[in-house]
Amino acid sequence: MPNKYCTDAMNRVSFITCASVLLLFGCSSLRHELFHSAAWDLGIFDQAVYLISQGQSPISSFLGFHILGDHAATILYPLALLYKIYPSVYWLLFVQATALASGALLTNSMARQAGLTARQVIAVTIVYLLYPLVFNINLYDFHPEVIALPALLGAILAARLAKFGWFCFSIFLALGCKAVLSLTVAAMGVWLLVFEKRRLYGAIAILSGIIWFAIATKAIIPFFGGEAASVTRHISRYSYLGNSFVEIAQNLLFNPNLVLAKIFSLNTLEYLALLFAPVIWGISPRHLLPLIAAIPTLMLNILANASQQRNLVHQYSLPILPFLLVVVIQTLATGKGWIQRPRTIILWSLVAFFALAKYGYFWTIYLDSFDTWQATRQAIAQVKTQGGVYTTAEIASHLSDRPLIEFTDANSPPAEITKFEYILLNTRHPGWLSNRDFAMKLVNQLKNTQQFQLNYQQDDVYLFVKNSSARDKKLN
Repeated sequence: MPNKYCTDAMNRVSFITCASVLLLFGCSSLRHELFHSAAWDLGIFDQAVYLISQGQSPISSFLGFHILGDHAATILYPLALLYKIYPSVYWLLFVQATALASGALLTNSMARQAGLTARQVIAVTIVYLLYPLVFNINLYDFHPEVIALPALLGAILAARLAKFGWFCFSIFLALGCKAVLSLTVAAMGVWLLVFEKRRLYGAIAILSGIIWFAIATKAIIPFFGGEAASVTRHISRYSYLGNSFVEIAQNLLFNPNLVLAKIFSLNTLEYLALLFAPVIWGISPRHLLPLIAAIPTLMLNILANASQQRNLVHQYSLPILPFLLVVVIQTLATGKGWIQRPRTIILWSLVAFFALAKYGYFWTIYLDSFDTWQATRQAIAQVKTQGGVYTTAEIASHLSDRPLIEFTDANSPPAEITKFEYILLNTRHPGWLSNRDFAMKLVNQLKNTQQFQLNYQQDDVYLFVKNSSARDKKLN
């Protein structure tokens, strides 16, 4: 009977996981179809993975440098194998949904390994799936670090089960998702070494994290992106602490008031409340040690100038979640926590989800450009070659499988408009960083030039195509 009961429980978890993959993939795909995904970041990664799959150097025309110069995300190279089957941005959305949902299986395994009752195991699994960040990050374009979520959960479980090969693979996978995750891996190593008494596993994580951080920040990112790109993309959010890694480190050590002012602030209190509220019932002071591994991410988010690093919408808090779950599981395993009944736990998670998840966007802001949806689709269908495209940020991710594509920015118009073969504009909904005046001015300019011809116009959507003589002149 116990074996049959465990099998039935696993079948339920597997069903919930598969259903979650379909739900998450459906939601992110619908958002994309409604033109609310964007060049930044879905278009960036779609273009890079596409170029890799075609054997071309993944120089991002959005960023202006090689994709490895962004976050040293080597995971993009194996992802390109999917594009060899068929190049489509939906592969990225599917991988993201699968990675996020698979965390439920690993959470379930960790809860069973910790000795929770069958009902508690199911409850904790649902807690993971209903944690608002899981749903929200799935909607926010695509980010390679979502793959690190199951990788970190897998590393924790592998260390506890003494599965050496599995542990090493999980660490390798997590490090390849984003350079900054090396800090999380190293901190996890400290926790495993000192407090979990998993000395070998802890040592491997510490060494791997430190070595990869040095390689990524001192070699890969500067080589592929240049020092300027490194500073702009990775240090600008901490500019009040310095303009280089060395200056930031010096200020952290010798000017602590700058840091303390950020830590002890209302913004930090609000951020911590958001993080802990969905699972506060399962937080016990005696079992907070796993959060040692989350300290690098917490500090990076707290100290950043960018407010998007302190919410449950963007990807920046994702590395905290695995260790938050470990705290909850350990608390329940010792009979602590002020909610013990599985039904009440699930009810709390539902309330947190309905309060903090962004499902309501589907009948509010995601429909704000629906009046031009059909016209935009028809215009996109007329982009028939791999020529360069200049379009809005929201349309760009639908056309990013090409070497050259840029999105409209009212503050940074393109220096050479003739390098594009297609210019697709939506003047009614001009998109992120653009505005109607900029879009209309560009439309009027293109109407009065001989180098482009208006190929499509409907519902304030315009598609201009470079005429054949201009293309021939460009080629010659």
